[in-house]
Amino acid sequence: MKEPIQEYAKIGLVHFMLWKDCIKGAGDPSTVNTILDDPYFGAVEVSWINDDAQRKAVAEAIRRSGKAVAFGAQPVLLTQKLDINHLDENERRRGVDAVLSVIPQAYELGAHGFGLLSGKDVPESNRDRAKEQLVKSLVEIGRELGNHGSTPLVLETFDRVPYGKNCLIGPNEEAAEVAREVRKSIPSFGLMIDLSHLPLQGESAQDAWAAAGEYVVHAHMGNCVMEKPEHPMNGDEHPPLGIPDGENGVDELADYLKVLLDGGYLSKARKPFLSFEVSVFGDLTQQQVIEQSKQTLDAAWARL
Repeated sequence: MKEPIQEYAKIGLVHFMLWKDCIKGAGDPSTVNTILDDPYFGAVEVSWINDDAQRKAVAEAIRRSGKAVAFGAQPVLLTQKLDINHLDENERRRGVDAVLSVIPQAYELGAHGFGLLSGKDVPESNRDRAKEQLVKSLVEIGRELGNHGSTPLVLETFDRVPYGKNCLIGPNEEAAEVAREVRKSIPSFGLMIDLSHLPLQGESAQDAWAAAGEYVVHAHMGNCVMEKPEHPMNGDEHPPLGIPDGENGVDELADYLKVLLDGGYLSKARKPFLSFEVSVFGDLTQQQVIEQSKQTLDAAWARL
């Protein structure tokens, strides 16, 4: 493509994955300015910030930048080992309440999307019941989001492998079934696909889009390492794109972008979120990972 990809999407970065000291709602959230100050990016994804003064400062920095922001509630669930599709109603309730508690933060930060993930996978005999629990939770969370404003709820699809996140959702075909059910009550609900997760899901970009493309409202770019227990980033750890032993580099990203473009996700009219979700690895600094990510995306986009 001769036109820059920024003509077709808001290129973003998941802040709390690159600065993992922020993943538990603490750390130094002012590092978000690294993304806000970079003209390559039109968006940033943040999570909970439990210090009121720090959160206010980040909200103001985002507002001044004019860039789009999405809120990720995945860390709220993962770091506290909470499960919104738990078969035990008390455990499900704990997960939902934790998500509800950060909705005001998302609105304070100006979020244009609110992402989360399903809980743990269960034996196949219990999956239908777990999906019912998940739908119930998503409808409740989506309604509470609607009580505060118009930020849409987004479910990110993950893997079911034991060395990954081992989540209920899971396969994109089943994600589409959940989305279809949730939209009966929450029409703005959608799905997030992530290039990092596709190898772990055993799906190609084409497979994922064919199964769930009509519900996809958010997309991530990244990498993973599979079936290498000795590797420090084995599983769903979001290493930089193109590292040795990783599954995704320029070729895979180019294929992913073509699917998103041909499927109508990448659009000059809408300019949806398309964010890197990568973390530091080895001796690389955050800035080096950012630069390497941008170079990989530019190279992949040039192939289309």
